[in-house]
Amino acid sequence: MGKPTGFLEYDRRGNTETAPLERIQNFNEFHVPMGEEERRCQAARCMDCGVPFCQSGMMIGGMASGCPLNNMCPEWNDLIYLGNYTEALGRLLKTNNFPEFTSRVCPAPCEAACTCGLNDTPVTIKENENAIIEYGYANDLMVAKPPKVRTGKKVAVVGSGPSGLAAADQLNKRGHNVTVFERSDRPGGLLMYGIPNMKLEKTVIEGRVKIMEEEGVEFRTGINVGVDVKAEELLKEYDRVILTCGSSKPRDIKAPGREAEGIYFAVDYLTRVTKHVMDPEYKDVIDAKGKNVLVIGGGDTGNDCVGSSIRQGAKSVVQLEMMPKPPEERADNNPWPEWPKVLKTDYGQQEAIAVFGSDPRIYETTVKEFIKDEKGCLTKVKAVKLAWTRDEKTGRMNMSEIPGSEYVLDVDLVFIAAGFLGTQEYIAEDFGLKLTERTNVYTRPGQYKTNVERVFAAGDMHRGQSLVVWAIREGREVAREVDEDLMGYSNLN
Repeated sequence: MGKPTGFLEYDRRGNTETAPLERIQNFNEFHVPMGEEERRCQAARCMDCGVPFCQSGMMIGGMASGCPLNNMCPEWNDLIYLGNYTEALGRLLKTNNFPEFTSRVCPAPCEAACTCGLNDTPVTIKENENAIIEYGYANDLMVAKPPKVRTGKKVAVVGSGPSGLAAADQLNKRGHNVTVFERSDRPGGLLMYGIPNMKLEKTVIEGRVKIMEEEGVEFRTGINVGVDVKAEELLKEYDRVILTCGSSKPRDIKAPGREAEGIYFAVDYLTRVTKHVMDPEYKDVIDAKGKNVLVIGGGDTGNDCVGSSIRQGAKSVVQLEMMPKPPEERADNNPWPEWPKVLKTDYGQQEAIAVFGSDPRIYETTVKEFIKDEKGCLTKVKAVKLAWTRDEKTGRMNMSEIPGSEYVLDVDLVFIAAGFLGTQEYIAEDFGLKLTERTNVYTRPGQYKTNVERVFAAGDMHRGQSLVVWAIREGREVAREVDEDLMGYSNLN
């Protein structure tokens, strides 16, 4: 540890952000990196504690505590402090294939579990990670390194989200010939079209894909496996098939009037907005300009819809959340190093406050009815307040409507951001996959081999909707399992 007293001498300081009213003028990333000297001070706050929970990746209370990738945060924090960014990059890439993604979109469970955060503010681990990988790109350290020896084995990876990309990257490094199939027109999965540009500019994804192509990974886009190419064909051509198709069935809101025009799933809205941002000639965009927008769902995707609709010039934005408003500080039953169940005001809500003067979120509320005009277009939404009570027998929290609490909102557009369900039926049917009760692909605990010979599954379609870091971890682990299955052993970590 280069600076034993760093956490005592330096206060936490993050990157600056472009002011909300300025950044909503475009879809660009809006964080401004600090200078190297200040970054070294922030890295010096890492105390290299005896038990670094930041890299533990444990599940506590059903939530991640520490980095699921087991990133060696104390090691590369120390190396930043010492000014050795090249060595820091090497340590970072040992556990994380894509720090340029995670350092932008991950909610940073590493920081939530940082020992420094027990009595003070945690280390800026996520920003430190971003500084390392950006240094790598700026200094030509992120270049293609094709494997020197090929095994002759062929692996098909279906889906190019973070899990599929990680599996492909690992197996290609091992020397296998990897082909990635993506049904969309560009690789990246939800990284490409499910996360807006202001959080993850698409040139970042394109740059990493270009390196992977130069290293020998083949990408075949616009091919919907299960429709354009059948499972039987893949299994005939490839030695192994890895399914990383995501958890791509959006959860719907079943209320009267759901068929009204103007109601969209959040992922469809964000996809079409991103396509338009990338190509202004793309005309099938959903435009919120001058519209009263209602976002159903209080998570990250809902927040992205808020930020995107404000950038388009929405007249008003309201965000409904079924759960109660979280406390501003940890509750007694939510101790460190658990994930903090506290109020988070993200960039979209910050922008709504700046534009409209108030937080857009309404808690403990859901939609009771969608109201349309004679042309079938959405005009209003009837909402109802909810009450949560604990079942004394099971201990579970039950939700019920509060009688007489209904009220009406003027709404022109609704974006449903209520999460995702499991595997899409046509993929499961084409491959003959066994599914769990949650419609995720069934495998034995701790394994990735499905009930179908030579077929493996990983990522959200295997574990359910989750974080990018979990997807990358599963991609790395399924690659090791496939490598062992092909070669009898594996030297992948």
